[in-house]
Amino acid sequence: MTDGTAQVHPTAIVDAGASIGAGTRVWHWVHVCAGAVIGERCSLGQNVFVGNRVRIGHNVKIQNSVSVYDNVTLEDDVFCGPSMVFTNVINPRSAVSRKDEYLDTVVRRGATLGANCTVVCGVTVGEHAFVGAGAVVTKDVPDFALVVGVPARQVGWMSAHGERMGLPLSGSGTWTCPASGARYSLDGSMVRVLQARA
Repeated sequence: MTDGTAQVHPTAIVDAGASIGAGTRVWHWVHVCAGAVIGERCSLGQNVFVGNRVRIGHNVKIQNSVSVYDNVTLEDDVFCGPSMVFTNVINPRSAVSRKDEYLDTVVRRGATLGANCTVVCGVTVGEHAFVGAGAVVTKDVPDFALVVGVPARQVGWMSAHGERMGLPLSGSGTWTCPASGARYSLDGSMVRVLQARA
């Protein structure tokens, strides 16, 4: 079911049964499988694939050449950079069927997955976390964490606006985002919002 205000390019394939929300744009050569649920105001770039058991929230941006496989959930406002990769089986073999062993992957609200990064199945990427380009995520990423490298390791914190915070990896302290005015607090190894933008 496609909302009347959704835009689907003539080259795209949207299987019967897929749900696409209002204002969502589906670009060239996209394939959306029958069981997929996609929210409002999303953008699916050229050559994107969306599997049957996928849930995508509102205002999600999926750039070119990304495959969102079964058992992946993207919450509202997630950004998937060009050619980033999801997996859904931890130990794939061509000769062994493991379709009943797919692991759930969840990307929480507002997170960014940089270009060419890989998110190995079974992990949760926290709210407003930021995964750098080319990183390989093999374990859960905390809310607001900035992770880079292979395998991905935390090197800092990012605000909801996308500004790097001037806070240590652990300890205590507060920081105000210069772009939005939101205030953040570090307590141990967890960052939380003290006051949202004015």
